[in-house]
Amino acid sequence: MAGLPRAITYPRGVRVLGEPEWRERTATHETRVAAATSAHLERRRDHRKHPVEDFLFTYYSYKPAQLRRWHPGAGVALAGGVRAPHRDWRFYVVDGDHARLDGDAFVAARGDTLRFVRDLLERTAGRPARFGCFGLHEWAMVYRLGATDVRHSGWPLRLGAEGTDAVVESHQIACSHFDAYRFFTSEAVQRNALRPTRESQADLEQPGCLHAGMDLYKWAHKLVPAVSSDLVMDCFELARDIRSLDMRAAPYDLRELGYEPVRIETPEGKAQYAAEQRAFSVRGQALRQRLVEVVDRLVAREPAVTSP
Repeated sequence: MAGLPRAITYPRGVRVLGEPEWRERTATHETRVAAATSAHLERRRDHRKHPVEDFLFTYYSYKPAQLRRWHPGAGVALAGGVRAPHRDWRFYVVDGDHARLDGDAFVAARGDTLRFVRDLLERTAGRPARFGCFGLHEWAMVYRLGATDVRHSGWPLRLGAEGTDAVVESHQIACSHFDAYRFFTSEAVQRNALRPTRESQADLEQPGCLHAGMDLYKWAHKLVPAVSSDLVMDCFELARDIRSLDMRAAPYDLRELGYEPVRIETPEGKAQYAAEQRAFSVRGQALRQRLVEVVDRLVAREPAVTSP
């Protein structure tokens, strides 16, 4: 950043950001979040729903106001920390002139979550990605339901109820993600090749799964403030992009909202879906690695910053 002092690297890898730099990073982050959340907040004020974009703010528990707070992440200290809002936030400590994450307090409070998330991410990343599901989980969620009973009842089924049921019946469903599977209709549950449970989550998740990719956002925000806001937003943006494919390949007709369908009932649609799924898997694997590195850094328990 031109005109700003360069960050100083102290012994053992603790990085100090000068006050002008962390203030500029804060402003840049707030602008990024505003662009990502403004439409949702406007709809919320007007009591309007969006079947695609609201998902990241309703299914996941992290609110726009929480997302807006800028966190530097583990291993970074803020010079002039006595003037930083972080000094009053949970899991921060002020050492002299520096505000930083209190890693000991965070690990003590969130140790179980850290262990679960690291195990899940590492085991998911180590499996071969599968790209043959074609988004049929969304179809299984409306299988044999009446028009008023489907989740997004304000939007028509692209092939109608009978056509939607026929797609489900002509395919083998093999959903490995519990938080998608648990919304299947009772008739669709019997058609799934797997029986995922919360307990078997770490045994079944694989890096080609769209929902496993979206959930990287969940794991990132659960580890705030140890996870930097840059990483949280990278995970948010992946989840947003995946959600678009998820609903373009769903049985709903959302063309009025600008979502051209991926017709997974056709060979061309299947090929398009798998190609986009592969690209998301690559992005997701890189983010998994970054999240694992954060957890490992916390376990290493970096010491407090001292001036040279």
